[in-house]
Amino acid sequence: MVGTRTTIFNLLLLTVALIQPRDGGAGVPTEQIRGTVDRVLTILKDPALKSPGAKEARRSELSKAILPRFNFEEMAKRSLGAEWRKRTPAEQKEFIGLFSDLLKDSYIDSIESYRSEKVFYRHETQDGDYAAVGTRVSNEQGEEFTIDYRLTLEGGQWKVYDVIIENVSIVNNYRSQFGRILSRSSFAELLQTIRNKVK
Repeated sequence: MVGTRTTIFNLLLLTVALIQPRDGGAGVPTEQIRGTVDRVLTILKDPALKSPGAKEARRSELSKAILPRFNFEEMAKRSLGAEWRKRTPAEQKEFIGLFSDLLKDSYIDSIESYRSEKVFYRHETQDGDYAAVGTRVSNEQGEEFTIDYRLTLEGGQWKVYDVIIENVSIVNNYRSQFGRILSRSSFAELLQTIRNKVK
């Protein structure tokens, strides 16, 4: 089922990994993510945006800060897998829009539940227009999780196209869910399932 508890948990871990102070020695991909982090922290700490009546304004500001850091088109394409090549340009465009809305809604919901988990940046690798940033998350219960970000370079900006949580990919998670739906129904029904979830 689209948007399972596991997927939301993965998105929550993604959220806390992005909200952390600076470490030394990181390269450009990590530094660009940290630029986003600084903006997010400012929004979450803004007293004027903490009241219940400011929810819409707060979510709007969070969207402006966070969403440009993600390559939703690439995430959508990879999540659909081999099915992507079977779809018309119009179908691909519609899928990108719905998939983006699905991720955006879940992500913003998660980031508003930030509870000060600690993150340590482990490594960064870069190969041409692709990069990976590895982190380790520690929560208040002493539990630890590894989170690796996969990024691609677009117009001088490093954008996330996948997140690996304890060796489990968010993109692969969605691809498995979509594959199960497509195995028993049509692409049109997959789109409707996503529409229903977004609503």
